[in-house]
Amino acid sequence: MRAVVQRVSHSSVTVNGEIIGKIGKGFMVLLGITHSDTEKDVEWLVNKVNSLRIFEDEAGKMNLGLSDIQGEILVISQFTLYGDCIKGRRPGFIDAARPEVAIPLYEKYIELTRNQGIKTECGKFGADMKVELLNDGPVTLIIDTKDVKKL
Repeated sequence: MRAVVQRVSHSSVTVNGEIIGKIGKGFMVLLGITHSDTEKDVEWLVNKVNSLRIFEDEAGKMNLGLSDIQGEILVISQFTLYGDCIKGRRPGFIDAARPEVAIPLYEKYIELTRNQGIKTECGKFGADMKVELLNDGPVTLIIDTKDVKKL
């Protein structure tokens, strides 16, 4: 499971001209899911992302977390995070999980984040989405659960 986490001042997602998710200060998370991902990966990633301390304190140091600033999260499904661009000019997506695997894990991610008391908005799985954000910093992190398995 991969997440691209962006610290944002605000973010929104639009489907068919209608805003379906909108947040203020917090994280915009692009979430990619592969075939071998499980609920254990979801749980680990939710806890890691939600506990990141990447907001500035009064001294200008990245020392505050989402709960410290009452931050919000916008979660967007993003199968292209598993795009393979090594050969040719058109990416292959065989490492991206099929919807029957990905949808329940995506929904679990959203559920667990909400269960932590964080205002959580989301996109629409499989839809053509337009995502807007104001990256604050910019601060962008890539987290992959396969890297944890190496430890």
